[in-house]
Amino acid sequence: MNKAPKNSLMDIILASTSPYRRQLLERLQLPFRCVPPEADETPLPGEQPGALAGRLALDKARVVAAAEPRALVIGSDQVASLDGLILGKPGSHAAARQQLRASSGKVLHFWTGLAVVCRARSLELRHTEPFSVHFRDLADAAIDAYLRREQPFDCAGSFKWEGLGIALFEKLAGNDPTSLEGLPLIALTTLLGQAGIDIPAP
Repeated sequence: MNKAPKNSLMDIILASTSPYRRQLLERLQLPFRCVPPEADETPLPGEQPGALAGRLALDKARVVAAAEPRALVIGSDQVASLDGLILGKPGSHAAARQQLRASSGKVLHFWTGLAVVCRARSLELRHTEPFSVHFRDLADAAIDAYLRREQPFDCAGSFKWEGLGIALFEKLAGNDPTSLEGLPLIALTTLLGQAGIDIPAP
């Protein structure tokens, strides 16, 4: 691995069109741009959720890095599972209600894969962040009231923890709650440091 000087001028790309990931990366106060990755997100036969999240994050970063070989590309992907079954984004009130009913009184597990890739430097760094959400026992009326107010239909698990969704939980378990939004900033800061980018910059 060829190391670059600390905080040298570098083109940073977030391989994502997610507004949540973009807003999270903005917290680090780094200049970056977003490029949509074209990656097949189909799970492999028997692939576990954590392995799937890690593989997809790396695939997304590699795809963009192939077209932008001198850039430092950040890829991320999140997989949620309940009782061993992968949950997708609900897309509708009815599907979100079904997800929250199934999650009531249970533990929903998240894995957020993270990759930092630069083709020109033969650099590939990877990390997968686990996080668990312990739900309260949820009444149907409370579920519908929440969904009407926040409409988290583009979120795996059917909630926005940074908003009213926090009221659905008994507790959160994990090292980095930003992973629930799709980009674990604590781990990303570590990987960027390994790639030669200190945060905050001197």
